[in-house]
Amino acid sequence: MNYQVELETVIMKTQKDNVIPTLLLHCCCAPCSSYVLEYLSKYFKITLLYYNPNIYPIEEYLKRKNELERLIKEMPLVNEVKILDCSYDNDKYNELAKGLEEEKEGGARCHLCYRLRLEKTAKLAKENNFDYFTTTLSISPYKNAKVLNDIGIELEKKYDTKYLYADFKKKDGYKRSIELSHLYNLYRQNYCGCLYSKRNQD
Repeated sequence: MNYQVELETVIMKTQKDNVIPTLLLHCCCAPCSSYVLEYLSKYFKITLLYYNPNIYPIEEYLKRKNELERLIKEMPLVNEVKILDCSYDNDKYNELAKGLEEEKEGGARCHLCYRLRLEKTAKLAKENNFDYFTTTLSISPYKNAKVLNDIGIELEKKYDTKYLYADFKKKDGYKRSIELSHLYNLYRQNYCGCLYSKRNQD
């Protein structure tokens, strides 16, 4: 499946119907969110969900959150963007990762982490009557878009709330996120977020 074509089909339909749907967009950090916001804020009323219990340590979690808040204040966006914050629930992630500590990046531990964050997004999208939910994670060249979209579509069925297909690497999305990071002088972390990915960089 071409996820970019699926996304563009939804966008074209909303424009034809002259509506601006609401989107609950899970985000991991400001650099990954930059291009996605530039692209989607023209077509959706976006609420960012900063739910990342995997990020370690707490200082890193807060630094990324603060950069995200700064970005949406400074970036010219077509429709207003809000942030829905969540508590730092690192214990939940650590429980999830038990037994998978030695997994390679991008493996089973990461897939469970994707699911944890996307499931929270789907639940909140349903509870708060959002038209769609999705995540910025697919912009990373290190994230498997098929795995992310398969999880998203499974959760769409489970929670009866629409998932927005996406592979934000397409159309030079990752390249544009780097350009925007330089433009806004964004902090670009050198590891994905969890303790295990940090150890690989140290």
